[in-house]
Amino acid sequence: MRYKKSKSLVTIPERFLTQRNRLFSLVGTSLLSITGWKVSGQIPDMKKLLVVLAPHTSNWDFVYGMALILSLKIKIYWLGKHSIFKKGVTRLLKSLGGIPVNREDAKNTINDVLEIAKREGGILIGLSPEGTRKKAEKWKSGFLRIAQSMECPILLVAIDYPSKEISFRELFHPTGDNQRDIECLKKYYKDFIGKIPEYF
Repeated sequence: MRYKKSKSLVTIPERFLTQRNRLFSLVGTSLLSITGWKVSGQIPDMKKLLVVLAPHTSNWDFVYGMALILSLKIKIYWLGKHSIFKKGVTRLLKSLGGIPVNREDAKNTINDVLEIAKREGGILIGLSPEGTRKKAEKWKSGFLRIAQSMECPILLVAIDYPSKEISFRELFHPTGDNQRDIECLKKYYKDFIGKIPEYF
């Protein structure tokens, strides 16, 4: 296995690295540095991974998440609400791995993800398990269905505002019991605090 150790204390398999304009990397690194955020952990060297980041309570999560992706030069496809892909930025967001998601058309989203996984081989797919930054009493099970369809584990990533740390943590293997898995993950992420705690 070939890994690269980044300055942010994250170990990343070379298969998940990409070459982007150096300006992108500089912008991402500078934003994390100026705001005092740090990144830690390891991305396992597996062919396919679904990456979930929680708790998602603010648009700032997206900003810091993108800064991380740019800074570490991670090749990752991420799912975002279709409404953020507005005229003028759609091309940029897609070039950075963005996949527009219409929540009313979950089946096509899964098909799109599977098609990318088939085409790319080694692939990281990132999303928020809550499906919204507002308080969600009930999490949607789409991310579990995607992991099951991709036949891959889920890499749990936590964003914690008090410590200003984004950490790549452990692997979660879906059991097939979606409700049980969701309750397990909600309990796991209770140890981390989002920007707006009452939204989680």
